[in-house]
Amino acid sequence: MLPVRALNIKEGETSPPKRYNSGSIILAMENAGQLIEDEELRAQIKGSGIGTSATRAEILKKLINIKYLSLNKKTQVITPTLQGEMVYDVVDHSIKSLLNPELTASWEKGLTYVAEGQITPDEYMQKLERFVIGRTYNAVHMGNTYGLRPAFDAVAVFYQNAEKVSRSRSVKSRGTAKTARTVKAETSSETTSITSGQEQSK
Repeated sequence: MLPVRALNIKEGETSPPKRYNSGSIILAMENAGQLIEDEELRAQIKGSGIGTSATRAEILKKLINIKYLSLNKKTQVITPTLQGEMVYDVVDHSIKSLLNPELTASWEKGLTYVAEGQITPDEYMQKLERFVIGRTYNAVHMGNTYGLRPAFDAVAVFYQNAEKVSRSRSVKSRGTAKTARTVKAETSSETTSITSGQEQSK
């Protein structure tokens, strides 16, 4: 047994995970299967992930175009918008399975069964339709509007501050432009006055 001569406490802070950028999020979509605990389902989605190599960039582009995500053109960092987080909260409180890559893996598994002849394409489509109809009905009729409000309020706080900063910059920008126009007008007036005075002296 070794004696303890001294103890030192070192203070530090943990760093949050880095934000996804336009490249790393594509890679995360490709490797989404790593998050699945079920080995069979993980093997099913291995090598495919969310979307395909031909569609992942288009999926990301669409989410940016419909204002669910925001892309910083300079740093290429991707952040969710208020609308995007609200949509996430709605899905999380109503059809949570849609947020889990295991669902994609289970659909891929069903397609494999169709390819192997274990089930027919019609049987697969019937199961898929029942899932969509059932989850949609539950989402529409669960009446959890008031339950979602706290989630919306919690998210909105982060965007209210950003909007104030943006609004302040906009006002400042308009004020600067107005000042510039006023100075220009005054300069123009002075120039006209000088020119007129010169003509009169002639």
